[in-house]
Amino acid sequence: MQQIPDGMRAAYLVVDAVTGKVLRTRHADDKIRSASLVKPLIAVDHLLRLDGPVPDADRVLLEPMLRASDDDAASELWDRGGRNDVVGRMVAEMGLVDTAPPRDPEMWGYTAITAADVVRIYDYLRSSGSVGEYVLANLGEYTKFASDGFDQGFGLPDGADHPVAVKQGWSGFGPGPNESVNGKSRRRVPDERIDLQRPAMHSTGTVRHGDRERIMVVLTLQPEATSWDASAARITELTRELDAEAAKTSE
Repeated sequence: MQQIPDGMRAAYLVVDAVTGKVLRTRHADDKIRSASLVKPLIAVDHLLRLDGPVPDADRVLLEPMLRASDDDAASELWDRGGRNDVVGRMVAEMGLVDTAPPRDPEMWGYTAITAADVVRIYDYLRSSGSVGEYVLANLGEYTKFASDGFDQGFGLPDGADHPVAVKQGWSGFGPGPNESVNGKSRRRVPDERIDLQRPAMHSTGTVRHGDRERIMVVLTLQPEATSWDASAARITELTRELDAEAAKTSE
């Protein structure tokens, strides 16, 4: 069992990408708000509905959304897909168990997810042909800084030995379509399923060690008013420990 810093809530799941063997787990079925981890669902849903080559006009939305976690692109594609209908279709398509759309359809970042379902998302991407390949290739081109200026180096990029594809998520650290202004939420529909108050910081993706590949999902809720740098340091250290221990387990 990992030593979780005081006040930080952590849920994680690390599995062998080929065999599905669980290497590390904690609260993998706990529901947490997704923040930007819903973006691969938005991308897959859009690509499946295209059912053909990706037009350049769509690439300029999909690629920044997946690589630089662009919120404006996500909001555009979320609206095009019918908002909450996107989640409903992806739950059925990917066999997700506990993922559920947000109470407020405008707030894609308040989709409810679990670490176990995020692993299922990566399993789907790895086995779904050209659609999954497109999404994973773009996640493999993740940028150092997100479109909103936040440093995406926390968690897997700085803490794992060899990250391959990475999708980060955060909520509660600054203005954005799913954030707060002057400490007050722009929209806050009550949701008994998930904590909407504490800052969320998540790091997910695939990691390679030699000829082995693992799926790593680390979801955290930080104590209220925790700074970005402190939150990033916490999740990075946790990820580093998990990666090292999972490597030993898989040998």
